[in-house]
Amino acid sequence: MDLILPTERYKQSYIDYVEELGDENRYPFVMDFDHGDFSHMLAKINDFSMGVNLPSGFVQSSTYWLIESGELVGVSNIRHRLNQQIRHCGGHIGLGIRPSYRGRGYGTELMSLSIAKLNDLGVSPIHIHCYKDNVASAKAITGNGGVLTSELVLDNQIVQRYVVTDR
Repeated sequence: MDLILPTERYKQSYIDYVEELGDENRYPFVMDFDHGDFSHMLAKINDFSMGVNLPSGFVQSSTYWLIESGELVGVSNIRHRLNQQIRHCGGHIGLGIRPSYRGRGYGTELMSLSIAKLNDLGVSPIHIHCYKDNVASAKAITGNGGVLTSELVLDNQIVQRYVVTDR
């Protein structure tokens, strides 16, 4: 497995991933970027990593793709810092695993690699949030040292807030 920065090389795999998601909610948020002009999407992702042209309320964040045997199997977005709104509900890490690759441990591995990237940036503690009914995400978080600190209700759903301290 390789964790890489987004690149044109995996364009078709990315398109296939998005198609595979169908109508389900896309995580992390960068998966909602229009990929019709793939080069423009990559430039936008790069801008976010540099903290350039960010919409109001957003913070600098880096996107990584998890590649296995030439296929894009997961996407992670790590926020370099949190503002008050994101600290309340959002956290440092958003990630998603391609549906056909779920249940194989990729989420736990991608979480681990994402935490390592944040450690490299000197971020600690690391806040990670997920919906309570997302058992796979909670397992990936706790499997990487996440400790449940609180819950809140958002749009009639319970959001669990975890913290990972230095590993």
